[in-house]
Amino acid sequence: MIETTIEKIAELCGGSMNQAAQARKDEMIRGVSIDTRTLEKNNLFVPFKGENADGHRFIQQAFDLGAALSLTEQAVEDGNQDLPLIHVEDGLRALQDIAQGYLEAVSPKVVAITGSNGKTTTKDMVECLLSPHFKVKKTIGNYNNEIGLPLTILQLDRDTEISILEMGMDAKGDIRFLSRMTTPDIAILTNVGESHIEKLGSRENIAHAKYEIVDGLGKNGTFIYSRDYPLLEGIVDRSANYNIRTAGQNAENDLQVANVRQTPDGTRFELLPMKVDVGIPQLGTHNAANASLALLAAEALGLDIREAKKHFEKLVVTDMRMERVHHKSGATIINDAYNASPTSMKSALDTVGRMEAGRRILVLGDILELGSYSEPLHQSIAQHINDSGHGYDYLFTFGDASKIIHDYADIEVKQHHDDIESLADALQHVMTEDSVILLKGSRGMALERVIGHI
Repeated sequence: MIETTIEKIAELCGGSMNQAAQARKDEMIRGVSIDTRTLEKNNLFVPFKGENADGHRFIQQAFDLGAALSLTEQAVEDGNQDLPLIHVEDGLRALQDIAQGYLEAVSPKVVAITGSNGKTTTKDMVECLLSPHFKVKKTIGNYNNEIGLPLTILQLDRDTEISILEMGMDAKGDIRFLSRMTTPDIAILTNVGESHIEKLGSRENIAHAKYEIVDGLGKNGTFIYSRDYPLLEGIVDRSANYNIRTAGQNAENDLQVANVRQTPDGTRFELLPMKVDVGIPQLGTHNAANASLALLAAEALGLDIREAKKHFEKLVVTDMRMERVHHKSGATIINDAYNASPTSMKSALDTVGRMEAGRRILVLGDILELGSYSEPLHQSIAQHINDSGHGYDYLFTFGDASKIIHDYADIEVKQHHDDIESLADALQHVMTEDSVILLKGSRGMALERVIGHI
């Protein structure tokens, strides 16, 4: 993590030291905290002014807990010089400037990842391929926004060789800002779905917002994406002064994901035209696509795909992403309840539909943050179920919007529930040892609670 002097912090953020900070300018800070509940000794404390709380109220508490320094947006009065403070105009901007300066000092290769779905899984896959060869650090949890990303950077060790940074967004311009702040060597765009459609208004706008990840990419960098998404094809600048590599199911990709099949151990697929067989311990065609993008990132960093793919044997991805849970009844639960979009829900449905099972049971929750698009997009889930031909045996839905899926899906046995307890009770009555059960819904639905009740 960052370990530097008080004076250097002031230099990085362009702030003004008070008398106490001046007197201790050669003392070291180690690490950064924005929350006194997680603050550690010798941290730099960065208080933020929020809508409901002002972090400046906790500056004294931060020092009582062992902070070595604090930023402040408040004027430092002449008579208040006991605490070492650095005055800045904007605490968030200062945090970002410190992180940017520290990233330049560490100078790792930066792999930036964005997309509507699959960012975290792809991040885990890239780490799996690279960590046997390099010292790698990846984004902490889902710290992928304008606050979380700087905190991730400030956790880098001085000898970090590869920094894998997941980049999320809430509005147009967010990815551009993060890309320019981190100047990635490799930029990966996993896919374009419907996430954020409520704010951005169309998938076309989402594609443009995600494509901003190339804005900080240097001329010797590599942009990796899939040609499976026509919306991207219309905006990608193929004459750009960086390398472009593609992978996906479309034959026009540099690497085509073909012959995807589910196995007892996960998913296997073939990469064409290389004719390389790849296995991953995760389920789903969408995860095969994510793995192909990760392999291109490894290749861009000098690894041979045929050798690198062997590391997938030890792949572990973040919980609740197509996670297999073996129930005491013998049933297999596919816990994909971390989050959901229409695209990811359809992929999960297809994955379960292709699995060998005596009973295929769907437990689906609301897809949130769709705004005025909610009704037609939930209808599209039901239509996907009807058109798939997979033969689902039971459907349980939970939440207001998922009632639309219940009403339109052509599944003979289906129930809608308004509480987790009744849903779990109903589910227990149809589970068998040869059942496969899919849990899928947005994070706000917390469908994984079902597992605790069965």
